[in-house]
Amino acid sequence: MPGILLGDVFPNFDAETTIGKIKFHEFLGNSWGILFSHPRDFTPVCTTELARAAKLHDEFKKRDVKMIALSIDSVEDHRKWSEDIMSFNQDKACCPMPFPIIADDKRELSVLLGMLDPDERDKDGMPLTARCVFVVGPDKRLKLSILYPATTGRNFDEILRAIDSLQLTATKKVATPVDWKPGEEVMVIPSLSDEDANKLFPAGFTLKEVPSGKKYIRYTKP
Repeated sequence: MPGILLGDVFPNFDAETTIGKIKFHEFLGNSWGILFSHPRDFTPVCTTELARAAKLHDEFKKRDVKMIALSIDSVEDHRKWSEDIMSFNQDKACCPMPFPIIADDKRELSVLLGMLDPDERDKDGMPLTARCVFVVGPDKRLKLSILYPATTGRNFDEILRAIDSLQLTATKKVATPVDWKPGEEVMVIPSLSDEDANKLFPAGFTLKEVPSGKKYIRYTKP
């Protein structure tokens, strides 16, 4: 199945959406972007995911990340479904969706990006889209991809955490350790010598001793 790898330029596709026709690179402009796919409109897990994504829209905006969703139904269905989504955390629909949804009813984009789940099919036997996440940088290259089966909902707090790491490590010679959160210590990348690390990080770094005696676990302030 066709797909896209980390570091590849993300396809500059045309698409019909709930805000009209877009060309993906022009939609992003100079911002970061996140595209997340959904198996089908009017389905329970997808509704909870999009409601959570809408609730976190300001957090993505704060990070200069433009959001766009995709599902395999029509624009008309997307607009009707949006009312359910926006009412999920309210007694009734409070406002419009804060980001567009792509109509991929012919599954062309799902095939191009390798998003179909062969184990999950609709009533006609057609494969549904998996729960894909693509994070694209301002250079239009793929920075992160996560693939969930249709039966497993995503954790958007983890996606935000990953974006924080991507944006930090795009500008600094550091890596983020397990369970890292913004503000916590980061790790000096292995390719950086101690001498260069001391120049780059005025506060210095701390070394964690390990049985091997190798000096490769170095922490510093971001």
